[in-house]
Amino acid sequence: MKPGPKNLITDVPGLLVGNASDALLKSGSTVLLAAEPLTASVHVMGGAPGTRETDLLAPDKSVAKIDALVLSGGSAFGLDACSGVVDGLRAEGRGFALGPALIPLVPGAILFDLLNGGDKGWDDNPYRALGRAAFEAASDDFALGSHGAGTGALTAMLKGGLGSASFVLESGVTVGALVAANPMGSVTTPGDRHFWAAPFEVDGEFGGVGPDSAVGLGRNLESRKMQSMRALAAGEELPAERGNTTIAIVATDADLSKAECQRIATAAHDGIGRATVPAHAPGDGDLVFAASTNARQLANPEAELAHIGHAAALCLSRAIARAVYSATPEDTDLLPCWSNHPI
Repeated sequence: MKPGPKNLITDVPGLLVGNASDALLKSGSTVLLAAEPLTASVHVMGGAPGTRETDLLAPDKSVAKIDALVLSGGSAFGLDACSGVVDGLRAEGRGFALGPALIPLVPGAILFDLLNGGDKGWDDNPYRALGRAAFEAASDDFALGSHGAGTGALTAMLKGGLGSASFVLESGVTVGALVAANPMGSVTTPGDRHFWAAPFEVDGEFGGVGPDSAVGLGRNLESRKMQSMRALAAGEELPAERGNTTIAIVATDADLSKAECQRIATAAHDGIGRATVPAHAPGDGDLVFAASTNARQLANPEAELAHIGHAAALCLSRAIARAVYSATPEDTDLLPCWSNHPI
């Protein structure tokens, strides 16, 4: 398998991604759209998720297709970004038709970036407008790093961000990942030079420094993020496991059912575990959506489903590392970027 031409989730034909950010807020939203409704499901492995309409995505629920997926900053406030996307879809006449009613279906997930140095003193929730702006910006090309839902993201040691990656399988199936990386854990080994995901890197896509040669790694859970957040909270004690989350979408053009999408979402969580240490903590909201455009029939669905899940996990690991690698410094940042941290 090889990366697609853009090495983005939009290498899956028909997919578009839009970002919107507010520099003062140090937050933003990201939307995934398609020309036609998507088959989708979800799997949650974090202990503190924040979601909208994810129950619809269970295989036993009657909704067959959804119109968009949203990733957003803003914690519970950020769920309103989905409303902005709903507004945009309705204005274009898209949604589930029930008699004269038209109802766009837009599941979403949020990460916590309320204590990252941005101005959170709003009077009116800004995320509905950010969701609409992300919808209007949707394109097959989009920025990584400090953009969209990754604008204010932080890892344990470095600034987080928005990442993406893709693979085209030998069968011709395309698989891609999109992630907003804001985990409790670290994305780099001690010293901040090497990415945990380094064994899966392709063509130097996140620096090409290779794997860490040290052994016995993973026992140090130091977190600059928690130190900085506690300082920002004026000394108030904060639970060490709060204020995190890695939220992601994996997508493919393979023709999959909702149940098969759920299996791909489950497999893709391996990508979070390989790229973030630790992962899936009680205070993380780690969640993966899986979506299919249903454009490509599979010759051997059972065998190919395993390959698609494996590719999704690899893409997600690479996307997490690319998110941190691509982050750029801004005023009032709490943490350094990988690109400017002394290494």
